[in-house]
Amino acid sequence: MNNRFLHGVLTALALTASATGFAQTNTVMTLQTQNVPNTENEPRPVFPVPTDRQWKWQQTEFYAFFHYGMNTYTNKEWGKGDENVNIFNPTEKPDPKQWLEVVKEAGMKGGIAVVKHHDGFCLWPTTTTDHNISRSSSPNAQGVNIADLFAKAAQELKMKYGFYVSPWDRNSGLYGTDKYVKDVFLKQCAELAQYGSDQFEMWFDGANGGDGYYGGKNKVINIDRATYYDVPNLRDSIHKLSPNIILWGVGGEARWIGNEDGWAGETNWCNENRGTAPERNGMYGTENGWFWLPGESDAKFTDQGWFWHPGCEPMTAERTFQMYLETVGRNATLILNCPPDRSGKIPQNQAKRLKEFGTMLKNRLSNNLAKTAAVEATSTRANGQTRTYAAGNLIDENADTYWAAEDEVKDVTLTFKWNNSQTVRYVSLQEYVRLGQRVKSFSIEYTTDGSTWKPLASKVKQTTIGYKRIIPLNGSTSNSYGDGFDAKGIRIHIKDAKACPVLSEIAIY
Repeated sequence: MNNRFLHGVLTALALTASATGFAQTNTVMTLQTQNVPNTENEPRPVFPVPTDRQWKWQQTEFYAFFHYGMNTYTNKEWGKGDENVNIFNPTEKPDPKQWLEVVKEAGMKGGIAVVKHHDGFCLWPTTTTDHNISRSSSPNAQGVNIADLFAKAAQELKMKYGFYVSPWDRNSGLYGTDKYVKDVFLKQCAELAQYGSDQFEMWFDGANGGDGYYGGKNKVINIDRATYYDVPNLRDSIHKLSPNIILWGVGGEARWIGNEDGWAGETNWCNENRGTAPERNGMYGTENGWFWLPGESDAKFTDQGWFWHPGCEPMTAERTFQMYLETVGRNATLILNCPPDRSGKIPQNQAKRLKEFGTMLKNRLSNNLAKTAAVEATSTRANGQTRTYAAGNLIDENADTYWAAEDEVKDVTLTFKWNNSQTVRYVSLQEYVRLGQRVKSFSIEYTTDGSTWKPLASKVKQTTIGYKRIIPLNGSTSNSYGDGFDAKGIRIHIKDAKACPVLSEIAIY
């Protein structure tokens, strides 16, 4: 429904109500404007805006996926559901804490463990099915509860955590019936939610229905996934147990970025409309979309699938950094899959490469040169009773403070200058998206003498910013480090926005 049509409907309803009221009472309805005090002089929000849980979720930025389960031992990507539980036979006791320790060294803030894939095999002792880890005869599976171990390890390491639970179940003889939803799927989600009220995400795959074992039926079952899983009830129930959890996929609180290759569009809005195909639009969002649906990019760290397979190799650190720039650096989150092997641990080739990447990430994006610069803005709104909007808020590393321009100002320049030349390679920009995504166009320039300005990253689309935008100043994401640019100043020119620009952070590396 477009805005013009909605306006017409509302106008017609208002006129009808007014005419009816006049005929019955011979009075005229009048509209009154109420001015709400704005003692803090805060900018008006540009809707849509994120919920508190969406805001906290976006701050996670970079986290791991751990595909581990029956497929690890069958060398498949999608098990049919007829696998014997004893095939799940780890060579050692699985160690979810090791998983999280390895990815923490790569700079990740959390992880999501796959505890039930499409084959229906559950990695916790669920009451909903016998097709679970407690039924395996393997001594290294006995007494092991992956969900519990993973949650406790994340809490100990102070990392965010959540679970992937497949709605599709190729093992269950109840799949395709109402009984499956009530007695299996919803109960599984509720069981997992009880492993911690501080979970940040529950992941639901888009693959639903098709051929499978289905308790020995060996048939094709198709369902209407839009209605089958009773998502409104699921969402409300899970939020009561875990108030900050994002139900990814069917939950409608975050969108798939539209590919599994680790990139988002250079122009990328958090705004989106319901029913827009992610494969067509997920990378970009919709500028005037009605809903806040930020994008998550799921990508593989290894080269042979989502699950571990013999001989699989991880990406290079430089390729991983490119993926980081093209997701986290383009207003999306990155969930990078690091699959444990048959020992139940992350193998050494992945661990070594992740540590190498973590060092690279820290070396390239930790020394914020903006903090030593003199900062100026061509427009700054007046302070409120307790809140300030000064340009200095851009470098205070506080996500709850921000710089803002005066109302109606959409063209503004922010300048960072140093007394001595600095070698610069990246600029990171963050809008205070709790007031909506605003910026539509910007440019970055530098000066070597303090007065003559030259453009940077001319090959990069400098359009949207959103929660975070990282610009490689040489214009390349695949070879972004380069020699850098010697600069005495960096200038960010915001050329157009939906309303006065509101930025929380600018970093220069």
